[in-house]
Amino acid sequence: MTTHRFRDAASLLAATSVLAVGFLIASSANAAGGSAVVDIDTGSLRGEVLDAASGLTVYRGIPFAAPPVGDQRWKAPQPVTKWSDVRGATEFGSICPQSPVLAMMTGESLPESSEDCLFLNVWTAAGEGDDPRPVMVWIHGGGLSLGWSNQVGYDGSAFARKGVVLVSINYRLGPLGYLAHPALSREAGGESGNYGFLDQIAALQWVERNIASFGGDPDNVTIFGESAGGTSVHALMASPLAAGLIHRAIAESPWVTDTNIRPLRGENGLHGSAEDVGVAWAAAMLGDGAKQTAEALRALDAGTIITRTAQGGALGGYEPHVTFGTDFMPQSSEDRYTAGKQNDIPLIAGTNRNEGTMFMAFQPLTERADFLEMLKGVYGDQAEEVAKLYPSKSAEELKVQQDRFLTDTWFLRGTRRMLLGMDEVSSPAFQYFFTRVNPENPAWGAHHAAELGYVFNTLQGESYNETDDRLAALMIDYWVQFARTGDPNGSGRPAWPEFDGDRQAYLELGDEVKTGTGLEREINDRLEAIRGQ
Repeated sequence: MTTHRFRDAASLLAATSVLAVGFLIASSANAAGGSAVVDIDTGSLRGEVLDAASGLTVYRGIPFAAPPVGDQRWKAPQPVTKWSDVRGATEFGSICPQSPVLAMMTGESLPESSEDCLFLNVWTAAGEGDDPRPVMVWIHGGGLSLGWSNQVGYDGSAFARKGVVLVSINYRLGPLGYLAHPALSREAGGESGNYGFLDQIAALQWVERNIASFGGDPDNVTIFGESAGGTSVHALMASPLAAGLIHRAIAESPWVTDTNIRPLRGENGLHGSAEDVGVAWAAAMLGDGAKQTAEALRALDAGTIITRTAQGGALGGYEPHVTFGTDFMPQSSEDRYTAGKQNDIPLIAGTNRNEGTMFMAFQPLTERADFLEMLKGVYGDQAEEVAKLYPSKSAEELKVQQDRFLTDTWFLRGTRRMLLGMDEVSSPAFQYFFTRVNPENPAWGAHHAAELGYVFNTLQGESYNETDDRLAALMIDYWVQFARTGDPNGSGRPAWPEFDGDRQAYLELGDEVKTGTGLEREINDRLEAIRGQ
């Protein structure tokens, strides 16, 4: 691949990212028929009882916002129209438009897609008379361009069996979810972009209104997500619009780079604005001489948008991003953490040892000169200084350093910035470092997304063994305990120290579970200094 395509971080991340009965319904549950009915603010839902003995029930394909189609494309999500009959909630809803790359990567069949895709799912085993249960809201990854709520591996049953009400959500993707453009800003009072994040806010508002009907506690909501889902957690935690809707946060490998946080207008010191990106994309979609109006953009067919955007290059490759200078994100999200302006809630954030190997497999570098050329596309005059942090004298050494560079600059640096910002607020923070080599694909090491099967207890493959089973049981217990209390410690688990800016303590989750301090501290300090020059 060319250096230009490598710099399109969202396309590469999306193309290779792998993954991701309520107490009020007991009286109407029909265990023999395998269904249960619950009432929410827009009507009644009939879900599917998965296990009559435990009451484990799933409600699939629940609309949490109106279809963002036609004139509603590139607008904030709107309320759902109420229905009168009992609505079936036994099938997952359509997924948001996207290319088939992730489905091909994971071996899944690509579900039916539609712009009418704002659906969520709920797993619960709450019984009549139970105390309200902690709620966990899962936000899938995929470079903000791919993925869906019900991918294989995102089954919420294990969480529900452990006393959590698990919610998974869809949100708009790619340019349909994140396009900022002057024409859209003019019609919306001066700002545009972040539509996928606004969908997530709408889903959290749905949870606040309705989750008690499924046995959940609306005052104890934990958001968690991986990769672009971690980016979403990063953004929601920093957004004033999420205040009061979230009470804990878990960011797994949050994808926070030098290019996916942009000002609505102006420069951010490295790259152009979100509106600049939108104008360039619209020119590729409409033609260089076409007038770029909101009407012209909405006249584009969604399939054409996805197909041409996925091809990238001159046809309009698009990197989704957090747009700041907006109601959703008044300042850069990273700056908000530094200033302690994020929502003051407990945080778990962490990364995997070999985040970069998955992406390198699709774009290997064999020459040091190619590595330096790639760095120039991101860091300009500072590229030589960054290159010194990742020395190599052979192709094999370059491979190791490329993995380290991608791990640091796409994931660890931004994660550490979040964690350091927790020194400015009162809530605790906890860092993890996942190091268990994937036994199904050991060449990739502890790769990006490798922890997901452990977190959800959905490991599949003949190579997993008792070590993996123990680690999976431990990780879901940490996650559930954190959702309950804001602290993952307790119940005989290995002690997980709090993170602070001085010691920067973390818990390693791998063949051994042990503590450490200052994970890649020196190199990330230097990266921050270079970025500030």
